Amino acid sequence: MQQPDPTPRPALHPDTVAVTAGRPPRVQGRPVNPPVVLSSTYVSQGIPGDELLYARAGNETWVPFEETLAALEHGTHAVVLGSGMAAIAAALGDVPPGGTVVVPRHAYQVSLGYLDDLARRHNVEVRRVDVADTDAVLAALDGADLLLAESPTNPMLEVADLPAILTAARERGVTSVVDNTFATPLGQRPLELGADVVVHSVTKYLAGHSDVVLGAVVTSDDAIADRIQAYRTLHGAIAGPLEVYLALRGLRTLHLRVERAAANAAELARRLDAHPAVAEVRHPSLPHDPGHRRATAQMAHFGAIVGVRPVGGPAAADAVVAAVRLWLPATSLGGVESMLERRRRFATESPTVPEDLLRLSVGVEDVEDLWADLAAALDAA
Repeated sequence: MQQPDPTPRPALHPDTVAVTAGRPPRVQGRPVNPPVVLSSTYVSQGIPGDELLYARAGNETWVPFEETLAALEHGTHAVVLGSGMAAIAAALGDVPPGGTVVVPRHAYQVSLGYLDDLARRHNVEVRRVDVADTDAVLAALDGADLLLAESPTNPMLEVADLPAILTAARERGVTSVVDNTFATPLGQRPLELGADVVVHSVTKYLAGHSDVVLGAVVTSDDAIADRIQAYRTLHGAIAGPLEVYLALRGLRTLHLRVERAAANAAELARRLDAHPAVAEVRHPSLPHDPGHRRATAQMAHFGAIVGVRPVGGPAAADAVVAAVRLWLPATSLGGVESMLERRRRFATESPTVPEDLLRLSVGVEDVEDLWADLAAALDAA
């Protein structure tokens, strides 16, 4: 058996944590990767204890992923669930009937649709605010039960003053939940800024290969963690072990993928900003972008999502999507491949999102190839 090392070690960089956390013990002859456990149930002889009984309540394959994500977010508990929306629903589980939720007016459209459903079924008041307007957020927090924040927002890329609004939420007794899917824990760690809960669509950057659907909730609050775990078990919002294994494998290269994709995005945003067929570019790396100052102060990187409005309105935007050959017309983000889509196709998308907005999820391909394909599509449109 490996002996413990008494030598104090410095805190590890997040890039190193992504690679090293959640590994099996260093024992001669043991594997370096945790195994996939494919079993729906476990041997149990009725002896009380903490052993696993049934896979809906626990699976060994979940644990290494949860340990790694918790370490990256500087939380004490992570709970993996069957999808990003399962994570959102679990995080919003404490909103009482007749309660009040504050949310950005521009946010993931399925999150907004879920809140609309809560409003219809349970008389929940949903206060939609411009999350970049700190005074408006603070005013909306009065009397609220929960804040669901995004920064940068999906798809408009507004950047919130998270330290200010999370501090205000805590002072008012408002539970704060931050969807950190866009920024990833490499860009910002909301728990350190005062958030109670962080949620992720693991499907996106964390897994990173467009091959799994998963979500996760991270917290340092024991009571919240217990509630989320109970929600997962009682609602059956569980993750398949093979999907979690793949997500952990993707997480090992998160820093490499995000660094390359973010660099590509910043370069493309710069070129798009000067293109005559482009009316507007949204990306926090641009000095004139409204979120530039806050992103520079708060986030380690600006992310790999770019918003583009072509000259010519929605018809031109659709023409660009139809003309690209390297970029994939698809409705996800965060994978190694570059994708784009016009967002207002969805009924639950915020009505203040421009009809012609293209959301670009920039991948890790060669930036010159990406630019050549995009520029040709813009010229053709």
